[in-house]
This record gives sequence, structure tokens and C-alpha cells, in this order.
Amino acid sequence: MHKNNSYFQRLKTKWGVTSNLQLALIFIVFAITGSSAAKLASPVVHLFGIDNSSAPWVYWPARILLIFPLYQVLLVVFGWLFGQFEFFWNFEKKMLKRLGLMRNDQ
Repeated sequence: MHKNNSYFQRLKTKWGVTSNLQLALIFIVFAITGSSAAKLASPVVHLFGIDNSSAPWVYWPARILLIFPLYQVLLVVFGWLFGQFEFFWNFEKKMLKRLGLMRNDQ
């Protein structure tokens, strides 16, 4: 049990989280966002005329590429709904910078 406590403490420090409640809310937002994106994946891909009867080398990359932006938006929206907008907005900015989609001075 002590080992788990130190892991969560390190995570709180790394993320700048101040309480266990905030950490729990962040985990909940990640879970809801992942589940929602997975649920919305098929209809979104289907809008582009791609379904699971398509060749796997077309279907899976298309699904991932189309769902990725949706996941990013949902993450910020659910973060806002759970009162964690600042954390997730900063998380998104850091990710976009790492992907080269945002300049470092922004």
C-alpha cells in the first residue's frame, strides 16, 4: 500500500495536483473521455463512408486519425464539466506542442 501512495504522490507532484479529490476527478475525466470517444468512433468513421467491412489497413488508421481530434475536444469539455478545465487545457497545450501543432511561445 505504501508503494501505491508514493506513486500517486509523485503523480500529484508531476501534474501540480493539490488534492486526492482533484486527482480522482482527473482520472474520472480520462475514463469518461476514453469511453465516449470509443463509443463515438464507429458513427464518426461511418460518416466518412468507412466501416468495419473496409480493409483493416484503411479502417483502423482512419478510425484512429478521425477519433484523435474528437478525443482532444472531449477531454477539455469533460474537464470543464468536472471543474478541471485548467488542468486539461494545459495538458492539451503541452500535447499539441509535443506534436508540433502549437508553438512553444503560446
